[in-house]
Parts: sequence; C-alpha cells; structure tokens
Amino acid sequence: MTRKRYQVIATAVQARINCKKTGNGEWMNRWTDTIQAETHNLPSGSGIDSGVKFDFNASTPEKLVFTFGYHHMNENGMYDGWTEHSLIVTPSLQFGFHIRITGKDRNQVKDYLYETFQYALSEEVDSNA
Repeated sequence: MTRKRYQVIATAVQARINCKKTGNGEWMNRWTDTIQAETHNLPSGSGIDSGVKFDFNASTPEKLVFTFGYHHMNENGMYDGWTEHSLIVTPSLQFGFHIRITGKDRNQVKDYLYETFQYALSEEVDSNA
C-alpha cells in the first residue's frame, strides 16, 4: 500500500500520541522511527545542507512542523551564509495540504523551497500505517 509522505507522517504523529497516552513505549518508539525515517527522506543537499528535522513538540496530526537551514551561494558560486526556516504543513480541502515556510526569503529562495518540499511531501511511499 502506498500513501503520500505527508499522510504517513501525520498518521504516525497521531499513533505516537496515542501510544504516549496509553504508555505503550515500544510502539511509540516505532512510530517515532517512522517519522524520523520519512523526515530523513525529505530534501537534503542543493542548499539544504544540514538536513531537515521534525519538531515533535510543535507538531500535531493536523500541523506538521519541520526545521532546516539553507546554505546560500553568491553570484560567483561561493557559499556566503545561511538562513534558518520552519516548514509548516497544514491540511487543505482543495489541494490536500498547504505549506508555509518561515524565515528570510534571501535571494528569493522560498520559491525553490516551496516547489522542492511540495514534491517531496506529495511523493507516494510504501506504508503499512
């Protein structure tokens, strides 16, 4: 069975919350591993050089929050600084999900980031959830 990556993560967040409430540590760890594995499969490289991290404290089944930095280059192709961002994913009745990216839009990088994360979160992945 396949589902979109954002659906797999949201399902795992809800299951993890349920396990935490009932004290089921073994399955809570399994759901945590699922979230981390799917987060690990989000974009890395091409400026997103320090990876993407899932924010367990800020996330709910209806709001997924990720953090990442973007490594900028100047016109000569030399690295010249970082910007820090949060990626916030919420439901959309029309499009399935909506993305908001916080942080400075240095060199209009957000257009690239929106496109990159939209594709990655929409990707069909194997799911047993």
